Amino acid sequence: MLRVSHLKRAYGDFIAAQGVSFSIAKGEIVGLLGHNGAGKTTVMKMLSGYLEPSSGEILFDNRPLSQHLKTLQRKIGYLPESLPVYPELSVVDYLDYAAELKGISAAEKKQEIKRVIGATELHDKLLSPISTLSRGYKQRVGVAQALLGKPSLLILDEPTNGLDPQQTMHMRELIRSIAKEATVILSTHIMQEVDALCDRVLMMRAGKLVIDAKIATLRQSRHVLVRCNLSEHKLQTVFTALPDIVAVELIPDEQGTAVSCARLEIKTGCDMQAVCAAVAQAIFNQAGQLFELRAQTRDLETLFREVNSQTQLDYTQEALTYAA
Repeated sequence: MLRVSHLKRAYGDFIAAQGVSFSIAKGEIVGLLGHNGAGKTTVMKMLSGYLEPSSGEILFDNRPLSQHLKTLQRKIGYLPESLPVYPELSVVDYLDYAAELKGISAAEKKQEIKRVIGATELHDKLLSPISTLSRGYKQRVGVAQALLGKPSLLILDEPTNGLDPQQTMHMRELIRSIAKEATVILSTHIMQEVDALCDRVLMMRAGKLVIDAKIATLRQSRHVLVRCNLSEHKLQTVFTALPDIVAVELIPDEQGTAVSCARLEIKTGCDMQAVCAAVAQAIFNQAGQLFELRAQTRDLETLFREVNSQTQLDYTQEALTYAA
């Protein structure tokens, strides 16, 4: 559906994006993450055809975007973070104008505007000047214009910005329904949005793509937490003897009891279930009691901090080996 190869954008000596490569299939909702200045907006502008790459290639529907720009742009819906609108226009006049720009025929335009108004729940504001709308309603107008023409590629930059919780839930459902027939790229600073909507993330840092992986994979760590009644000395001895255990770290019991607790570091590539089974068996072989055994997971916010820390760059390279 969408394939990006070695994308680069330079402004003189400043490189905003470099070596960005990924592919997204129809029906995927992919989160594009990164700090301000990481290159996300530059990439989105290039994908929309608004900004020409300095080098690299964008294939959309198996056709180069640069060679079929006008034709392919009609299949792209784009919501920038700060949507330029005409404040003096009413909502319906603005959508009519946006439909004209997208080349939607006169015969289809009325029905298409009606469809996106229903999808974004803008019925009550049709004749209101955009200047009088709240931030949340302006955001919905932006989403409505992006949906015009039933795009097969939808690029959304902070789509729930300014929406209340109920509107946010409605927007999530709308995005999920769109993804049944389209490819969706979602850029947001709200990790809950990524958790709720995406099963894969592209994470950028300093203009480069540092992670392309499934969220489920990224959540996994190479650590197992164990609570048992073995002494700390015996616990160290038993676990270090297991071939797939790299290190044993004794930690305080989170529940405040006198139980021995440890964090076990597992070799890369090992089967986590098999390792957990071996740990449990080792405890039972010592006539010990096992109270808790679980793989440690990380949340997206923790991962985001790690990726954007100078001391964690080795981790990002490792994560790329799990690319989807």
